[in-house]
Amino acid sequence: MKAVVYKGPFTVAVEDVEKPSIQHPNDVIVRVTSTAICGSDLHMYEGRTSAEPGIVFGHENMGIIEDVGQGVTTLKGGDRVVMPFNVACGFCMNCVEGFTGFCITVNPGFAGGAYGYVAMGPWKGGQAEYVRVPYADFNCLKLPQGNEHESDFVLLADIFPTGYHGCELAQVRPGESVAVYGAGPVGLMAAYSALLRGARKVFVVDRVPERLQKAEEIGAIPVNFAEGDPVKQIEEQRTEGIGTDKGVDAVGYQATAQGTDNEEPATVLNSLVRTVRPTGALGVPGLYVPSDPGGPDEQAKQGMLLVAIGRLFEKGLRMGTGQCNVKRYNRFLRDMIIEGRAKPSFVVSHELPLDQASSAYDKFDKRIEGYTKVVLHP
Repeated sequence: MKAVVYKGPFTVAVEDVEKPSIQHPNDVIVRVTSTAICGSDLHMYEGRTSAEPGIVFGHENMGIIEDVGQGVTTLKGGDRVVMPFNVACGFCMNCVEGFTGFCITVNPGFAGGAYGYVAMGPWKGGQAEYVRVPYADFNCLKLPQGNEHESDFVLLADIFPTGYHGCELAQVRPGESVAVYGAGPVGLMAAYSALLRGARKVFVVDRVPERLQKAEEIGAIPVNFAEGDPVKQIEEQRTEGIGTDKGVDAVGYQATAQGTDNEEPATVLNSLVRTVRPTGALGVPGLYVPSDPGGPDEQAKQGMLLVAIGRLFEKGLRMGTGQCNVKRYNRFLRDMIIEGRAKPSFVVSHELPLDQASSAYDKFDKRIEGYTKVVLHP
């Protein structure tokens, strides 16, 4: 079968690899109909992780079940399904408590597993014609038959729940003001989720015009940090100097300093500490890693950042972090899509055949030609 294979920094190729097969009675094999490129994939693509050549990428996957293990009880061939990017067992301590992003069964020695991602277990990615899904009864979310909402449903694998998770971590409530740093796919989903949750005012900070335009189109207030300190733009112009009630970091450790292209890994966290009012809360779904080979200094390379913890403490701010437990959210977000209450596919800029993956990675990584979210169709 064809699959997107990592070859080395800034290089992927669509190659022939072995088609997956049933290895355990609880497995299913899914014929992939849609799979998205994630901003998290770019960390590996750019050589900013310990990923070795040969990894099949892809953790945002959906499709049609083709083969079913003998132990699977709730699924059958022909079912249309979407899978959380988290590979989870469903029965360990963390899964039972709802922390499926931190399953302690699927990746021995590490809390959490995922398809096609470095250090997240042996699970092959789904930027391919087929993908094997373990613990399938738990990991597959059934979808209506047909092809309606295809580009909405594929976002249930990661970015829609992850954006919602950022708002959950920040405990966004109706009537509140929210600052979202980053207008990439997760940032736009966080802003969208804040509005769905009833926020009265949502600011989105970025410097890419296409992204800021999409934020404005959904009713958020764009803030271009290339035009000045975003904290001052938000405080002085829009919140009467008080700051926002809540904040979401949808950027992570590859943040860039204002006015330059130089990386400053803690800049978004420190900006949020300044942006959010005393006793507010921060949600941090943006990725931070314990090891970054490309970090700008020795501390950053070891995942140690200079964060304004004194100011955070002084303001009585609360902060929630960690990757999304997709299964906490994907079922009701699916139902909102079905009922027409949510349409997250506004973020999708390009839908391409799988064989154009190499070009799509290059353009998405360079933030050119309007590339904000790419869905591949094998």
